[in-house]
Amino acid sequence: MNAERSRFSSPALAAAAATRQAARMDTPLQLLHLDETLVAVNKPAGLPVHRSVYVGPADDFLIDRLRAQVPGPLHLAHRLDRPTSGVLLVGRSARIAAALGAQFADGAIAKTYLAVARGWPEPAAGCIDYPVAGAHSAGPRKDARTHYRTLATVEVAIALGRYPQQRYALLQVEPETGRFHQIRQHLAHVHHPLIGDGQHGRSDHNRLYRQHFGVHRLLLHAWRLRLAHPASGAALTLQAPLDDGWHGLLARFDWQRQLDVAA
Repeated sequence: MNAERSRFSSPALAAAAATRQAARMDTPLQLLHLDETLVAVNKPAGLPVHRSVYVGPADDFLIDRLRAQVPGPLHLAHRLDRPTSGVLLVGRSARIAAALGAQFADGAIAKTYLAVARGWPEPAAGCIDYPVAGAHSAGPRKDARTHYRTLATVEVAIALGRYPQQRYALLQVEPETGRFHQIRQHLAHVHHPLIGDGQHGRSDHNRLYRQHFGVHRLLLHAWRLRLAHPASGAALTLQAPLDDGWHGLLARFDWQRQLDVAA
C-alpha cells in the first residue's frame, strides 16, 4: 500500500513530469529561418507558445524549447493558438519583435493558412466579413475579414446523422485582420466549421476524423507568411511544411496535386 501511495505522490509526479520535459527539450524545433535578427519556427500542433491563462495546464512551451536551441534573447512577435501549427516569428531583440508586430498591425504581412472544413463552401471562393468575439465572448465584437478559396473537395461514404456520405473541403485561407480565433469563428459562422475544432466546430465530425482517419488535432496550419525582413527590408517568404498527419490525409483524399498547384 505504501509503495502504491508513493507511486502517485507529488514528488513522483513531479519527477515524471521533469523527465517528460527533458525528453521534449531534446526534440529540436524545425527552424524555417535563422539569422542575427530573426527566427522563424514551424510550431507543432498542440504545443502552447508561452505561458498564459488561456493555455491551461501545461509544462511544455515553444518559447522554452526555442531558448534551449537558439542562444541569446528571444522575443515573440505574434502568437498561434495551441492547436494550430505552422510559421511563427520570433525576434532576437525587443526592437525587431516590435517591428514585426507593427507589420502585423498594419496588415503588411500576408498570412496564408491551410484548413479542412466540413462541407463544400458556396461560393468556392469569397470573403467572410463578420465581427467576431474576443477572448472574452461577452465583450464587444470586432470587425474581421477572412478570404478563402477551395483547393479540393472530397465525399466519403461514412454515414453520420441523416446523411449517408460526408463532404469536406481543403481550403486556402487568408485572414485580412488578426482577431482571436478569427478563422475558426468565421468558418463556423458560415456553417463550415474546421475539423478538430473543439470550441467552434462539430463534435460528431471531429469524432469521425479521430475514429476513421486517426486525426486528433485541429486541421489549421499557418502555411505561409510574406513580409519585409525587419532589418534589411528585403522581401521574405516563409513556408512551413505539413506534418505527417496532414500528409496522410492529403494522400487518403488524393489532395496533394491540388495543393502542389496552390503552392
